[in-house]
Amino acid sequence: MSTLDVATATPATANTPKVWRDSMTMLRRNLRHSLRYPGMSAWTIVQPVMFLVLFGVIFGEALGAGVGSGGRAAYITYITPAILAMTVAIGSMMTAVSVAMDMTEGIIARFRTMAIARSSVLTGHVLGSLVLNLISLVLVLAFAFAIGYRTDGGPAGVLGAFALLAAVAYALTWLGVALGLGSKTVEGASNVILPVMLLPFLGSGFVPVDTMPVGIRWFAEYQPFTPINETVRSLLEGTTVDGSSLGLALGWTLVIGVGGYLWSRKLYGRDAVRR
Repeated sequence: MSTLDVATATPATANTPKVWRDSMTMLRRNLRHSLRYPGMSAWTIVQPVMFLVLFGVIFGEALGAGVGSGGRAAYITYITPAILAMTVAIGSMMTAVSVAMDMTEGIIARFRTMAIARSSVLTGHVLGSLVLNLISLVLVLAFAFAIGYRTDGGPAGVLGAFALLAAVAYALTWLGVALGLGSKTVEGASNVILPVMLLPFLGSGFVPVDTMPVGIRWFAEYQPFTPINETVRSLLEGTTVDGSSLGLALGWTLVIGVGGYLWSRKLYGRDAVRR
């Protein structure tokens, strides 16, 4: 049982099976909502694919000269890990829009009047986003293979990269939930998530950080997506994973996940008190 339920538990609701059952109900509800409104879910796949086509296929021959051996194939290999990280960032942040829609349309207020575990509402959003993110990762990676991407990491490397990206998606989704709860409108939620969705561009995903101007290079080296990109790249390419990059990637994931969860819990509880 989550701490959100512990804080508000009653004898009728304070049991783990009920929390799990209600969370699964909310998960099904969010997945069905995604099927009824596929445009938002499809965007998490279409946008990364567009970037793969734009940077990898169209500009790849020219941009590949800056990443070692050069050429389109080399650049597609270089940017694919960043595109996968961008995929989970886009998918997770779209949760903010979904939560904001539920808040503004009164759905969450209606759920509060029902005999369900309070935390299940947010847990359903998080688990639904995680499922969709994993599906998006598979489809985007399949498209990357279709345009020439190849990995030398083998099944173990791919599974390791997916495990890290799933953890990042889970952490970012809690941040997205908090941003959605804190937004007064759906439009506000869609605006506030843009900086997070743009972070992958300001890291080592598309060009090496040592080619950037000094100020931007410093930011790129220490922002979350650079160690995530480097670790995913090493896992997929079958090269030795740098310990410091892995540590930073896991550290940032933990900070974002715990921070997003605690922030979400605070906002959700504050809204309940106001009501």
